[in-house]
Amino acid sequence: MKRTLGVCYYPEHWPEDIWADDAAAMVAAGLTWVRIGEFAWSRLEPKPGHFEFDWLDRAIATLADAGLKIILGTPSATPPRWMLDRFPDMLAHDATGQPRKFGSRRHYCHSHDGYRDAARDMAAILGKRYGRDPHIHAWQIDNEYGCHDTVRSYSPAARHAFRDWLAQQYQSIDALNRAWGNVFWSMEYASFDDIDLPHQTVTQANPAHQLAFRRFASDQVVQWNAAQVAALRPLTDAPLLHNYMGRVLDFDHFALARDLDIASWDSYPIGFLSDRLEGDAAHKQDYLQQGDPDMQAFHHDLYRGMNDGRWWVMEQQPGPVNWAPYNPAPRPGMVRLWTWEAFAHGAEVVSYFRWRQAPFAQEQMHAGLMRPDNTAAPGLAEARPVADEIAQMPDVEQVRAPVALLFDYASAWAWEVLPQGADFDYFRLMFETYRALRKQGLSIDILPATATDLAGYRLILAPGLATLPDGLAEVLADSGATCLLGPRTGLVTHDLSITLPFGPNLPGLDLTVTQVESLPPGTARPATVGGAVHHWAETLEGSAQASMTLTDGAPLLMGNGRLHYLGGWPDPDLWARIITLLANRAKLPLSNLPDGLRLRDTATHQFGFNYGLEPIDWNGKTIPPSGVNWWPAKG
Repeated sequence: MKRTLGVCYYPEHWPEDIWADDAAAMVAAGLTWVRIGEFAWSRLEPKPGHFEFDWLDRAIATLADAGLKIILGTPSATPPRWMLDRFPDMLAHDATGQPRKFGSRRHYCHSHDGYRDAARDMAAILGKRYGRDPHIHAWQIDNEYGCHDTVRSYSPAARHAFRDWLAQQYQSIDALNRAWGNVFWSMEYASFDDIDLPHQTVTQANPAHQLAFRRFASDQVVQWNAAQVAALRPLTDAPLLHNYMGRVLDFDHFALARDLDIASWDSYPIGFLSDRLEGDAAHKQDYLQQGDPDMQAFHHDLYRGMNDGRWWVMEQQPGPVNWAPYNPAPRPGMVRLWTWEAFAHGAEVVSYFRWRQAPFAQEQMHAGLMRPDNTAAPGLAEARPVADEIAQMPDVEQVRAPVALLFDYASAWAWEVLPQGADFDYFRLMFETYRALRKQGLSIDILPATATDLAGYRLILAPGLATLPDGLAEVLADSGATCLLGPRTGLVTHDLSITLPFGPNLPGLDLTVTQVESLPPGTARPATVGGAVHHWAETLEGSAQASMTLTDGAPLLMGNGRLHYLGGWPDPDLWARIITLLANRAKLPLSNLPDGLRLRDTATHQFGFNYGLEPIDWNGKTIPPSGVNWWPAKG
């Protein structure tokens, strides 16, 4: 499929007499796709049962007549004010039990049957009117599940649904009491109706209770999305998708993706650097106007692993955003770099947010491709060259990467509930593993921990995987790859009790974790090869061979043959040494990249991206600051 560009547009925000000019300008800028409608419920149904589609019909016709392909959104993320009169109890409640009131967006509870049915019905109404419209080429379901901390609701509707969910999961209250260890602190229940939501307890609620609630909340999002999918499927042949976010792990994206055709996500590199990533002041200053060199790529690879490799960027940052603590502008060239990086990782579409900056309401300081006064913003000048470049070069075909990283949302929930240390964060551990691989020039596929076929990968890593899925040990053995588990892999059961013996309990690997420690900032355990363990350390015992040790002689990396277990959280220097050791065993060539340079291999090309502030010479090419270059793939 040919790579193309798009943009997000809100015709309801602008006078109708400029729609045609906007559409013509989009096409002139090299844009092919336009997303509309995902926030427009109050204009589509201004009063209950009173629908006004004429304006949307005209908007679709205007955009399509200019040659644009339309992505139509279902508007369930923004229920209109009158919906509260219909369903006063539809509001989500925060962890203090207070309702999250009307006046912004995403104020609904996924467990509320009435609003879920209303959203499904609206999707069906839209599908009946536009499902066979040849101008509608894709559908977006809702918008940004999880945004504004909206997955876990503590409402009466959620409590009722949680009790039903528990009854289905455990079948009997005795089974639940045993699984949760409720004999501790006399927490045993006589009935599922006695179980409340795990919040506002005097001290920590039972970790098994908390983890079950996180699983339930994820399932509620999946079921919510599935209801709209079921309404639309019979009415359209266009693909269905949802736009995920960066570092939002509150629901299982792999589970939700099973009902969709395409994964997409919203990429805001500079906002994420400020708002969602750890890092010292020097690192954040170095990449202040570029974003972290690995954050976007991590999510590209994560979402590429969901729908048979089909994925888009639905919202790409084109200028300063409005929602981060600080919002600098991208350096010249970065909008082009981010766009090409997405294409190099397999994106079919990169869509900029938004066409014109709004002069009102919550996002008025969020830049678009056009300023509010209808003059071009800097990002527009970088979109047109990308459109020309992708038209001139052959399609970028993907190829299986040599390295697989196994990702598991339930592990994020487990370690959030039971971190055993303020610095233990699953995403952070996974991201630092990914960064260490990328610094050595490797391309990575991110796959679910439940993957059943890993043949063809030469190196597989699964750090922090709380519970080993059934059959994973056999899948790893059958893969033929060099494998790394740990730290903190396979140490707890599905219900968050310690495994006995204390993990990872893998066939052929005689290794037991006898003690775990969390280390405060500034504390490290040096390794004999250089670098150190920080944040987390484990005491390992067993007959497995020690490939690396700490300077006190304690084993750090142990294994038998191709299977290895890492008993600590490496700092960057130690990670580099571990990746070098494993890559050599897997016969993987490495490249020690200059700071700021990242590579991506495809079937036809190798791409180089310079996130740094100085030119970099690589592979016979000079890559300018905030620049991208490419050359034919080796072999």
